[in-house]
Amino acid sequence: MSLRVLHVITRLSLGGSSENTLASIAALERAGHEVALAVSFGESDPPSLEDARRRGVRLVDVPGLRREPAPLRDLRALRRLLSIIAAERPHVVHTHTSKAGFVGRLAARLARVPAVIHQPHGHVFYGYWGRGKSALFAALERRAARFCDRIVTLTDRGIEEHLTRRIGRRAQYVSVPSGVPVDRLRAAAPSRAAARERLHLEPAAFVVAGLGRLTPIKGFDLLVEALPAVAAAVPDARLVLIGDGPERAALEARAAALGVGGRLTVTGAVGDVTPWLAAADVVAAPSRNEGMGRAIVEAMALGVPVVGAAVGGIPSVIADGECGRLVPPEDPAALARALVELGRDGALRARLGAAGVRRAEAFALAVADRKLCEVYEALAREKGLPS
Repeated sequence: MSLRVLHVITRLSLGGSSENTLASIAALERAGHEVALAVSFGESDPPSLEDARRRGVRLVDVPGLRREPAPLRDLRALRRLLSIIAAERPHVVHTHTSKAGFVGRLAARLARVPAVIHQPHGHVFYGYWGRGKSALFAALERRAARFCDRIVTLTDRGIEEHLTRRIGRRAQYVSVPSGVPVDRLRAAAPSRAAARERLHLEPAAFVVAGLGRLTPIKGFDLLVEALPAVAAAVPDARLVLIGDGPERAALEARAAALGVGGRLTVTGAVGDVTPWLAAADVVAAPSRNEGMGRAIVEAMALGVPVVGAAVGGIPSVIADGECGRLVPPEDPAALARALVELGRDGALRARLGAAGVRRAEAFALAVADRKLCEVYEALAREKGLPS
């Protein structure tokens, strides 16, 4: 007999948390479980909703669910979730991200759902806001941890960062990576030369790529600040930012002010990032906070070495000196030094890239699917649920 499962997320948008949620639903359905996803249609990006529908996900609208705190709307969302739970009668409620995580866990607790799982997809304890607001969110997470049976982090480091802030008990935690379809990615990737020809990138250029939404948390401003030093040491260096977002104009203006505007390319929103990754010599992830970094794994799967900031789950992904380089956060000079080293040493890039291909297997979709199903099987046994 299968489990009835209700997933809850604030919104579907382009990014790791949405992709991970949809992949988790697919894995559970392949295992024979009946799954629905409660999400705010109004808060979601229409293309992401359409993508979920194309994948066959059964969606349920929660109109009041929004990212920003708003007591009246949050109360409406809570009431809507309670009505959905009454209709769906789930054995398991599985919440994702902070806002849906708090409201969803509270609804599950009030409705006496047998089993509750929360998956934060990282955290908001630093890098987003000042000390006061960050402390408030940590306090809310400490309270909400009492309402769930399991907390699923993307990396083991994520477990430690939660426990350091006294959120939950160690026995509640398990790490499940955001699974990357590494085999499919490699099969679809063009060669470096073919990718560069298609994207009109110079064959001999040293191409540093950054992948993600152009927001402060991703730290691409630090990458732009590092670009003049990289260009001075590696004359054919150029930076490609794969994505779009509110910081785009500021990043382009800063590059121009630093005299490296001609070395920066911003692609805008891209449906398939694989050719851009395949064309890169190095991928940089100078984030101020990161749950895991799917882009890091995608780059490693294609044999592209990565330079990442030592924040969030990134140190759990990049083995420093083996498949990439870790640098201190908020340090453009250290970032530049690591990029210059790689720009000058093709043999080092090849060695790190080859090790990255092997390392990426630990974060493959098949590994994530297996670990997630093990979480459900263990919880079902513990609670005496059908499985």
